[in-house]
Amino acid sequence: MHDDPSRPVMPRRHFLWTTASGIGGVALACLTQRDTPALQLNTSTPHFAPKAKRVIHIFCAGGVSQVDTFDYKPELDKLDGQPMKDRGENKGFFGQPGNLMKSVYPFRQHGKSGKWVSDVFPHLAKRVDDLCFINSMVAKSNNHTPATFQMNSGYTMNGFPCLGAWLNYGLGTMNENLPSFVVLPDSRGLPAGGSINWTAGFLPANHQGVAFRTGFSEPIADLNTPSEIPAHTRSRGMNFLAKINQDFVKNHQGDSAFGARLRSYELAARMQMSVPEATNISGETATTQSLYGLDDERSKAFGKNCLLARRLVEKGVRFVQILNGGAFGSPRINWDGHENLKENHDAQAATMDKPVAGLIQDLKQRGLLDDTLVIWSTEFGRCPVTQGLGAKGRDHHPDAFTCFLAGAGVKKGFSYGQTDDVGYSVKENPVSIYDLHATILHVLGIDHEKLTFYHNGVKRRLTDVHGEVVQDLLA
Repeated sequence: MHDDPSRPVMPRRHFLWTTASGIGGVALACLTQRDTPALQLNTSTPHFAPKAKRVIHIFCAGGVSQVDTFDYKPELDKLDGQPMKDRGENKGFFGQPGNLMKSVYPFRQHGKSGKWVSDVFPHLAKRVDDLCFINSMVAKSNNHTPATFQMNSGYTMNGFPCLGAWLNYGLGTMNENLPSFVVLPDSRGLPAGGSINWTAGFLPANHQGVAFRTGFSEPIADLNTPSEIPAHTRSRGMNFLAKINQDFVKNHQGDSAFGARLRSYELAARMQMSVPEATNISGETATTQSLYGLDDERSKAFGKNCLLARRLVEKGVRFVQILNGGAFGSPRINWDGHENLKENHDAQAATMDKPVAGLIQDLKQRGLLDDTLVIWSTEFGRCPVTQGLGAKGRDHHPDAFTCFLAGAGVKKGFSYGQTDDVGYSVKENPVSIYDLHATILHVLGIDHEKLTFYHNGVKRRLTDVHGEVVQDLLA
């Protein structure tokens, strides 16, 4: 028993967990205190009028081969089996010299734009007139982990905020019931570097990505906390708890940590009601589910993530990242086609092609593509020579690869940049990852040089001290 009768007999934290079964009780508390919620929508305004309000980023882990997908090189057919000669140094991770290898797939022209796409992507080929290709991407590293970090955060080192965190920090949330930044990992494993790829780094922790447990019936662990306490008892307990919290905030005006914890509890409480509804796709028509490839075991898991991404952006989630590929090591379940490029890309494309094409089509037919930016990227490309003489695979290659954008603010049916005759190096309009990030921010109304955060004596930004908006990509 405390000597001071004005102090609560039971500590607040203990009261929270014993009286109201944890977050389940906070759900009721936040609903009964809606007039003074701790969670406030961020009212930050962009630097100029944005074209896009939200982003879906599809990241294909492992290194998709540009010369076997979107960067058609007929010269490779003529030079197949010949040495690369004086075209440049071997930038592969393993450094095993090989000879030039023609694409393992035939290419065909598609759409009004006449874009050449290989037969590995029959569904995406039908959507080329909605896509904006960048054929001249350049990365800094030939190693999966630092290259993946750079594509996500702008830096090859860990600990820096990722793109989704920067957008959350700069623009804030558009909803109060779901996280502003959601990550949907591949159910088979995480990308190189793991969860660091959706970190908030030195930004406030509330800006980091919330990873859903794809492949599980419960997308967020321990969110469901049922209680046997009668509703009227919980209501009285929560009203009392709300009064204790209000008194504590009033008496500790400088304690920002407590307010932040309340906001996280309130969001978790609201998520108890919003997440099950958002992730329940049973109400989607059979036609829609088929559009995303849910009727094919090869694409079902990734297709569900793409469908879930559409549902989340509909409900106000600012940034959704969908990961295709993970589990680096043996066996590889990603785009890392070292040993046998065709076997590898056949398997991965079967998981990704139809769902991504379906996502773009679905967003378009619902009008969501008008204010949503879709990004499709990988961490680097693959070398036009084989990894070793007489081999069937290709090594990592950071000096030339392809990404594409779609939706708000970018051109449709457009290709930018050009590589040399074998797809080894960029010969026209190189685009760095800094440039890509600057352009993405621009489409969302953000000047990449003005979105900064003071850390360790430096005004940090997503693009470091680099980056230019690629104006030619903008609609």
